[in-house]
Amino acid sequence: MTLPSFRYHPDPLGSGSIVESAAACLRCGEQRGYIYTGPVYAEEELADSLCPWCIADGTAHSTYDATFVDTEAFPSTVPAATVSEISERTPGHAVWQSEEWPPCCNDATAFITPAGIAEIRKWFAALEDSLLSHIVYNMSIPAPAAAQLLESLDRDRGPTAYLFQCLHCGEYQFTIDTH
Repeated sequence: MTLPSFRYHPDPLGSGSIVESAAACLRCGEQRGYIYTGPVYAEEELADSLCPWCIADGTAHSTYDATFVDTEAFPSTVPAATVSEISERTPGHAVWQSEEWPPCCNDATAFITPAGIAEIRKWFAALEDSLLSHIVYNMSIPAPAAAQLLESLDRDRGPTAYLFQCLHCGEYQFTIDTH
């Protein structure tokens, strides 16, 4: 089965937010071969129990009042319709602390992947200097400590970098969760 597409999270399999699974979706009861493993904000416990289709079509949100990204993750410059699309119909991603979803070009960026220094160097080597600059200038960490933080980035254990890309200009942005 082909996964639904998510404009603001184009590769939820690669990012680890959706995994192959034989589990049935709690909402629709279907075994579709995939299950969402990211955060779910709802009254009911919904961890690892919703299929990507019920997220994409909004039925998981309408049935359980579930959201997948905290609306507080967005600055006020992101249009309300975009915040709704991402929080109610887009897979989120696990973070150690509170989420941040950067804007660019009067829109939200697309979440690409969590990354440690190994993933940055393997798949995004051209971005290493930009990431270091982000640590120094956006996080206000002095250069020696910034280099140390860069080297300590780890996708699975933290601190973790989260890579986003603008849908309009293609510029990459980062958030870093140091838990």
